Amino acid sequence: MSQVLVASFQKWNLEVPTDTSLLYETETSAIEGSRKIEHSVEMKCLDKAAVLSDAEIKSGDFSNPWKLCTVTQVEELKILIRMIPIWATGIVFAAVCAQMSTMFVEQGMMMDTSIGSFTVPPASLSSFDVISVIFWVPIYDCVIVPIARKFTGKERGFSELQRMGIGLFLSVLCMSAAALVEINRLQLARELGLVDKEVAVPLSILWQIPQYFLMGAAEIFICIGQLEFFYDQSPDAMRSLCSALALLTLSLGNYLSSFILTMVTYLTTRGGKAGWIPDNLNEGHLDYFFLLLAGLSLFNILVYIVCAKKYKSKKASS
Repeated sequence: MSQVLVASFQKWNLEVPTDTSLLYETETSAIEGSRKIEHSVEMKCLDKAAVLSDAEIKSGDFSNPWKLCTVTQVEELKILIRMIPIWATGIVFAAVCAQMSTMFVEQGMMMDTSIGSFTVPPASLSSFDVISVIFWVPIYDCVIVPIARKFTGKERGFSELQRMGIGLFLSVLCMSAAALVEINRLQLARELGLVDKEVAVPLSILWQIPQYFLMGAAEIFICIGQLEFFYDQSPDAMRSLCSALALLTLSLGNYLSSFILTMVTYLTTRGGKAGWIPDNLNEGHLDYFFLLLAGLSLFNILVYIVCAKKYKSKKASS
């Protein structure tokens, strides 16, 4: 990748020929484990790395990869650049996922955790995320895919991009469900005069189940869709590395979640105010925080749709 950047920079003053067959390419891929990739018209500035200079034509020396790269090398870099916007949209989704182990638990601690004589630990409700995954996997494979296959004609029912888009939409519903639960909890706290008291509100914690269930459904669509997308669309010799990009969104999503929480706390506590997320959630507005994430997720979907429409799949020539 660095060779393509260096070579294209060194040849910035050369013109890219209109006949792309004049660009440098070897009979077999110069990269071990990769097939040759057809030339694409995007990002022509990178094509300069594959332009043969007069000096190279005269000497017949094409051995320096820091001065001359093959079309396949150039296209592999283009593939990675085209994948970055799709990859970046997964970071917001990962930030939403992070709420299961943070704000969802905080919300559950301020709800009625008793079911008869049994007390439900708030963090244990994340098991419904796992139950949701177990439930949706066979439903997806045995019901949704066959139905979708009839309409789309695709063997997998949905393309990887469509599958990820559905997952992003479900994440919006998840945060909206969490916001609705919190709105009802805060309203009940006001009615019972519990706003100034750091005590649980008599609203069953089981009302959190839908948001965990929706999150599990979203993970089925987007996480597996991401892995398939990065594996199928990545350069042949970089499949393992590109598949790891899907996992990298999880760590970056946690950092984004922490950043959003820090900024919300800073901006909403100015002037001595309690803020959206005080120690006593009864006097805060955790619902605003969930709505903020829902809005951010909705904006993320719009960006994703634009990126997905512009995305062009790779075409291996041999």
